[in-house]
Amino acid sequence: MPDYPKLVVANAAGEIFDLPNFHAAGRSGCEIYPLDPTALIPLPESSRLYFLPQRIPLGFARKGRVPQQLDEHTAVAAFLPPGYTIFSVAAYQRQPEAPLLPIYAYSAVCWYRGKFHVPAMRVDDDVKHDPEQFSLRKIKRLVEQQQKQFPRNRLISHHGLNCALRYGCPNAQNLFLDRWEAPIAVSAACNAACVGCISEQPADTVQSPHDRLSFVPTVDEIVEIAVPHLDRAPQAMISFGQGCEGEPLLQGILIAAAIKKIRQHTSRGTIHLNTNGSRPEMVSRLIEAGLDSIRASLNSVREPIYTAYYQPRGYHFSDVVESIQRARRNRLWTSINYLSFPGVTDDEHELAALSNLIETSDLNMIQWRNLNIDPDWYAESIGLCESSEFIGMPTLLQKIRARFPQVRFGYFNPPIKMGEVGLSQNALRN
Repeated sequence: MPDYPKLVVANAAGEIFDLPNFHAAGRSGCEIYPLDPTALIPLPESSRLYFLPQRIPLGFARKGRVPQQLDEHTAVAAFLPPGYTIFSVAAYQRQPEAPLLPIYAYSAVCWYRGKFHVPAMRVDDDVKHDPEQFSLRKIKRLVEQQQKQFPRNRLISHHGLNCALRYGCPNAQNLFLDRWEAPIAVSAACNAACVGCISEQPADTVQSPHDRLSFVPTVDEIVEIAVPHLDRAPQAMISFGQGCEGEPLLQGILIAAAIKKIRQHTSRGTIHLNTNGSRPEMVSRLIEAGLDSIRASLNSVREPIYTAYYQPRGYHFSDVVESIQRARRNRLWTSINYLSFPGVTDDEHELAALSNLIETSDLNMIQWRNLNIDPDWYAESIGLCESSEFIGMPTLLQKIRARFPQVRFGYFNPPIKMGEVGLSQNALRN
């Protein structure tokens, strides 16, 4: 008898197990379907399995074509480590009183060939966020040393105590380890009200995974962190725009002044900006100051879906596109942080819109990141009432690769002067 992906569920005690008589299901948009064995990979190390309260798992009987509810069980999902893009979210029936799920990405998971598997692909083989690269004991010691050395630098305390130690942010930890990409948060405010914002949520939704920055640093505080890191770190990069802050372009004048002062001390390394791209004129100002690379975040390249999720205040989707185009006209390394969601990202209309953006902007890179949000909350927020015309995430990735071989796939910001570091060009063939 051939093996097949088996449904994974949990019981009331939180014990996770498989049901051998049921084929595991996945979800794209609003459609439920049996998981395809050819799209599965073994559950990556450091993944986490969650049972989903008040959500009934859906699966398919061995010869059935209609998904069935397993009422006596609880649905299970997987949260994957950075570097992996998921192809299907968990399939379940939400009960009317079910609370919103915390802000994570909820991959489908199954039992296949003697181990847990997920429908996903590793799109970036850089190890900069792999758990084995970090020693919490060492990081704690280094944070304490930096605080003693720079007692008045609020960014050291913020990125050390909050980001590196409390939240386990890999970039913040790498700041204290003197390597790779290091964060510099600058903005306590934002001009978008993203539904799945990870640093500020209304009281009636879910708890934010992070507390937002509560102060605006000075140029000297920024330079005190940035210059030593750029001078010493391998594959050195500093990045404005972090998960613990609002929109950095709202502090564009501050960033421009900091970049100019940094470059008076060192020409080494990459100065990068993560942004929503809402202020093209400020992007131009930062380019003039010496910005090297930029990444604009998008959940969709279709304006209605983008607007429904980002809820922009005082800007429009066209401003985001203009920021991307200005960056490329000025030869900055330009990426999009493409917040992917099966059934939305792999829609035929989304493929056409993404293709048009690549053609009109000469985009360098797509970071295929998973959108962290309760799937039902997202579907309701963007008005996804019917199944979309989705082609499947694997097909989408293959089509973009075939049409635009010059566009790099990845997950992390690459140091622009370090060649192919962190980019998995052969990912689709693995």
